[in-house]
Amino acid sequence: MTFDLDAYLARIGHAGDRRPTLDVLRALHLAHARAIPFENLDPFLHRPVPIDLPSVTAKLLSGTRGGYCFEQNLLFMEALRALGFAVVSLSARVVLGRPADAMTPRTHMLLRVDLDGVGWIADVGFGGTTLTAPVRLDAEGAQETPHGRFRLRRLGDAFVEEILMPTGWASLYRFDLSPTPPVDHEVANHYVSTAPASHFRHRLTVARPLAVGRAVLLNDRLTLYGPDGVRERFGVVVPDPAAFASAFDRALAVAATSGGAP
Repeated sequence: MTFDLDAYLARIGHAGDRRPTLDVLRALHLAHARAIPFENLDPFLHRPVPIDLPSVTAKLLSGTRGGYCFEQNLLFMEALRALGFAVVSLSARVVLGRPADAMTPRTHMLLRVDLDGVGWIADVGFGGTTLTAPVRLDAEGAQETPHGRFRLRRLGDAFVEEILMPTGWASLYRFDLSPTPPVDHEVANHYVSTAPASHFRHRLTVARPLAVGRAVLLNDRLTLYGPDGVRERFGVVVPDPAAFASAFDRALAVAATSGGAP
């Protein structure tokens, strides 16, 4: 399949420079994250989540849907490659809410982009804490992005991505720099979209960076992050309203039996 770069750039609203430079990478990263929401409606509705390129482009370039990490970062990777960037996909172990060295499965997809001998991590698919700018692999300490401070901390042979929260630094995921072949993403995607234990099956998550701050919907709880209280629509069309209503009721019932946790 030939990647429709023009359709992608129109979807994210980028009409500027197309050269494979750091400035362009930063512009695309922010534009993608702001234009295409993170959402898990399909696994939440117990629908399949194909991550072949034709399926992903049909869904995310339609203008009415978003997706999660495998869809978002696959689309971003293909766009970057079409523009001439050197990019490979990586896998991460999500450790949000757990110790940084927790042994969790590799269920998150992210990207490494190399520019002029420098490695950068790009990731447009991590829910309410999605990066809105690439972060430099060899940098120490906090790195500013349009939506918060992040850092990459070494942990043995791995890196831990962390975000600065009001309570301090919080670990998001742990990864190494071994490229991940598509078949491994397929297996991970199958697990997170179909396994009964996967929170994507029973917890609705929709998130989007705003002009200032972020908006995150977890089940029936909308949280707006930002100093000025900006409110924006997510821009997502529910694919099956009847099934959604049933799944939403199911999620609230699960939350109620677990003490209110989303």
